[in-house]
Amino acid sequence: MPRFEPRNPDYRAVAADMFARQRAMQTLGISVSRIEPGEADLAMPHSADFTQQNGFVHAGIITAGLDNACGVAAFTLMPAGSDILTVEFKTNLLAPAKGERFVFRATVLKPGRTLTFCEAKAYALNDGAETLVATMTGTLMALARRG
Repeated sequence: MPRFEPRNPDYRAVAADMFARQRAMQTLGISVSRIEPGEADLAMPHSADFTQQNGFVHAGIITAGLDNACGVAAFTLMPAGSDILTVEFKTNLLAPAKGERFVFRATVLKPGRTLTFCEAKAYALNDGAETLVATMTGTLMALARRG
């Protein structure tokens, strides 16, 4: 994996603050577990409230975690005063999302001035074992922060 140099020396605090302002993530119980330049890990406990008809965590919930992990990873490499929006993503669902906890790990593939390309993987954790349940590739756009 390439090592990236953040453009903002306060990248960790700024990325954590951006994440904390997202009420949707709070509602889903998703939290940040690791932030590094161009990388982010998020975690979510299982909740029956987010399951579909077969008892698996709904694909939309898994996709939200993957998308946000990509966003945090990309945001770590953006300059001070930036904001971020997802402009495209593709998700592959590989296995039923059945677990005690879920982890969303994202890495930047290629940062750019405006567009950043990321990939992420979602894992279900059961009795300490990880099962890959979904992958995502995403494109995120840097915006000037609005007042």
